[in-house]
Amino acid sequence: MNDHRSVSIVMIEDDEGHARLIEKNIRRAGIMNEITHFTDGTTALHYLFNDKNGPALNGPALVLLDLNLPDMSGTDILAKIKSEPALKRTPVVVLTTTDDKVEIQRCYDLGCNVYITKPVNYESFAQAIRQLGLFLSVIQVPDLEGQ
Repeated sequence: MNDHRSVSIVMIEDDEGHARLIEKNIRRAGIMNEITHFTDGTTALHYLFNDKNGPALNGPALVLLDLNLPDMSGTDILAKIKSEPALKRTPVVVLTTTDDKVEIQRCYDLGCNVYITKPVNYESFAQAIRQLGLFLSVIQVPDLEGQ
C-alpha cells in the first residue's frame, strides 16, 4: 500500500515568493503531502532533529533545501542531516540559484539526492517544480531505522 501522504515535505526556503511558487506547483502536480515551511536554517534544524512531528522522531520526510539562507549555508544543513543516523536516509532536494559546478559536486558529495538550479525565468522555474512534483509522486522513501 503506497500512501504518499505519509511523507511530509520540509521546505527550507527564505524567499517567500519562491516558497509560494514551489508550493503552488507541487500542489498543481497533485502532491497533497503536508508541507512544513521554514525561512531559516536554525528553526528548520530544530524541527528536523527535535520536534515530535519532525522526521527524526516521526518518520519519513523529504527536504527541499535552498542553499542561500540568512543564518547558515544550506550545505551545512545538508551535512548535518546526512551525518545524523535517524535522518541520513532522508531524501534532500537542493533548490538554489547557484549553478556553480563546485557547489553542485559538494552537495552530491554530502549526500543530496537531487540538485535543481532555480531558473530566473518564472515559467521554467514553474516547470522544474512541476517535474519535481512528478518525482515526489513516485519517490519511495526508506523507512527509518527500527520503525
